[in-house]
Amino acid sequence: MSQVEFIGMIQSHKVSEIHAAQGPAIDRDYVRAFAQAHEAAGFDRILVPHHSTSADATLTVAYAASVTERIHFMLAHRPGFVAPTLAARQFASLDQFSGGRLAVHYISGGSDDEQKRDGDWLDHDQRYARTDEYLDVLHKVWTADKPFDHEGAHYRVRNAFSEVKPLQKRNGQPHVPVYFGGASEAAIPVAGRYADVYALWGESLEQARELTTRVRAEAAKHGRSVRFSVSFRPIVAETEEKAWARAESILAETRRLRVVQGFGRGGPQQSEGARRLLAAAGQGVRVDKRLWTAIAQETGARSNSTALVGTPEQVADALLDYYDLGVSTFLIRGFDPLEDARDYGRALIPLTRERVAQRIANRREAA
Repeated sequence: MSQVEFIGMIQSHKVSEIHAAQGPAIDRDYVRAFAQAHEAAGFDRILVPHHSTSADATLTVAYAASVTERIHFMLAHRPGFVAPTLAARQFASLDQFSGGRLAVHYISGGSDDEQKRDGDWLDHDQRYARTDEYLDVLHKVWTADKPFDHEGAHYRVRNAFSEVKPLQKRNGQPHVPVYFGGASEAAIPVAGRYADVYALWGESLEQARELTTRVRAEAAKHGRSVRFSVSFRPIVAETEEKAWARAESILAETRRLRVVQGFGRGGPQQSEGARRLLAAAGQGVRVDKRLWTAIAQETGARSNSTALVGTPEQVADALLDYYDLGVSTFLIRGFDPLEDARDYGRALIPLTRERVAQRIANRREAA
């Protein structure tokens, strides 16, 4: 088992379930402070998310990379709106300019309505079929040493070629790491073929065990292995009592803001990941040791919305339960986005790294 990796998330302005968006859609000072706070806190990588109404994620990564030195990035990207040949050159260029700090998280799209905002009318399963072909073309562009033709169900190119290749390599070939999500029957085969890291939301331990087992089996069909990432919204405090009190205040403010903004209690989403979170929530507000599902219940599991609640030591122990299932990457972000990123770096991240290192040492000694 490898060492643990921590991924944070930045947005172009301050917003969360408990913070209504204010001011311009892009706040450069906030983005700079947000990215630098993650670097100082000891995160390995930062996710820049994609939404059909938000700032362009590729340009946000480019700016954030320019104001940081070491931290890596994960660009959320929806296949289908940019030709894969152009996307391959963009990602290779960004990998070169950032000094090999780029990974891309491919999101096929879990909501028909969301996709239609950008003119995409394919249904759910068709989107995953397109992603499959998209990633195939992308890899060909990165690795081809001469022009090639491609003719498929979604893309047709002639004499495609790129002079720029990614700075990073996998198995000796140019490659930008592929993060991939999607828990549906249409998604799992694509993950098995292409994912370097398969990402799931903060499900229960039982659910995570079941899903990672399925993905491993699919990857094995292609002679591949896959790493796993799980996303949580840790709520930490110096005592467990204070942590749960903060969780309840976050829930109350989430409810208040949703009323002010005219939202009812969230209904189920189209995505399988959202349905799985709501299934976890169906087990109760508190699942396993300290998985808290109340925000997922309140919002209809819009994005990763389950939390681990407790002291830094307690949350680190909960993370290690997932590590023992084979999860080596944790995407953590807070409800107070910038402040929580800084706070995670004070205790939660170093504690978890320390305990993972001890686990590895114990296993080596036992072997």
